[in-house]
Amino acid sequence: MVIDWSHPVFGIAALLLGACIGSFLNVAIYRLPRGLSVNEPKRSFCPHCKKQIPMWRNIPLVTWVLQRGKCAECNAPIAVRYFIVELLTALVWLGCWFVFPDPAQAVFFMLLSAVLITISAVDIELMLIPRQLTITGTLLGLGMAALCPEFLGEEIWWKGLLKSTYGFAFGWIGLWLVVLLGKLAFGKRSFEFDEATEWMLREPETDEEELSFVIGGEAIGWSDIFYRKSDRLLIEGVDSVNVDGIPRETERVEIKDNIVHINGEEFQIESLKSLDGKAQKAVVPREAMGMGDVDLLGMLGACFGPASLLFTIFAASLVSIVWAVFNRLGFGRLMPFGPSIIAGAILWVFLGKDLWAWYLKVVGVY
Repeated sequence: MVIDWSHPVFGIAALLLGACIGSFLNVAIYRLPRGLSVNEPKRSFCPHCKKQIPMWRNIPLVTWVLQRGKCAECNAPIAVRYFIVELLTALVWLGCWFVFPDPAQAVFFMLLSAVLITISAVDIELMLIPRQLTITGTLLGLGMAALCPEFLGEEIWWKGLLKSTYGFAFGWIGLWLVVLLGKLAFGKRSFEFDEATEWMLREPETDEEELSFVIGGEAIGWSDIFYRKSDRLLIEGVDSVNVDGIPRETERVEIKDNIVHINGEEFQIESLKSLDGKAQKAVVPREAMGMGDVDLLGMLGACFGPASLLFTIFAASLVSIVWAVFNRLGFGRLMPFGPSIIAGAILWVFLGKDLWAWYLKVVGVY
């Protein structure tokens, strides 16, 4: 008996299963970057009142619409992202099933899409990519290359696995070098003022926010300043500084590894109630790109092989430029790069080889 995998019943199953998976992805999107377990508590809960949601009130897509995007307990708004993720996952899984006739490839792309949707949502919301997700995607790519080596143009399992490994190594190391060069070229941002300007450390007001450094009316999140342990924030030309409301004489304040250094004294950030003052200059460390993007490109290299990497990063750069222009983002403004890398990989899957050949022909390579 030959199974007709294109029968509509399989498509309906993919659609419904995708919506359920999308509901789980929302759990991962909220919990993983906050260090919470996706298993405990087992039931979803409102991010505002923290009350657990019973199963009968946790139906993918339907519940959000019926409750008009609000919590049934506290009436607080539930972000439209929850509905979008469930709908997008359902449609993507349906599309994967019919676009890729080989069931093995269809399942691979369905699982990979779940990882990519989660990465995109987290990066857009919090500007970070949890390593658990890229590790999962990398293992998917390595497994696909070994089980279906023809997916990467090979006939023997170990050759497919080797090509996938090369893809991960080239992608990870290549973008890591770009990060290092970017750190050297754009690793500091200076604020200079003619007169002493107010600055402060601002405490987060909600669970979604983080500690921020504010100077001249501009707030910079803690995670954007302190990416690695060696990063330090320098505040110079200090007119005054107040530690927990008590004035201290100094010309320079240094913050490194969550420790404030003032005239040889050290203060733990966690123990301070307030820190503010006036200064004429501040030097803030910054990243041109995060290591999450490095892990992501390595993961995509494992999934699609080393040949995909140059096109993926080239297309990602173009997508980022279009995104920045569309959203009127000025030079130096932070924006998530992960979704652009994912968009570049999607273009490679469907149009990459043809587009790349056309581009090389236009620039006269061949």
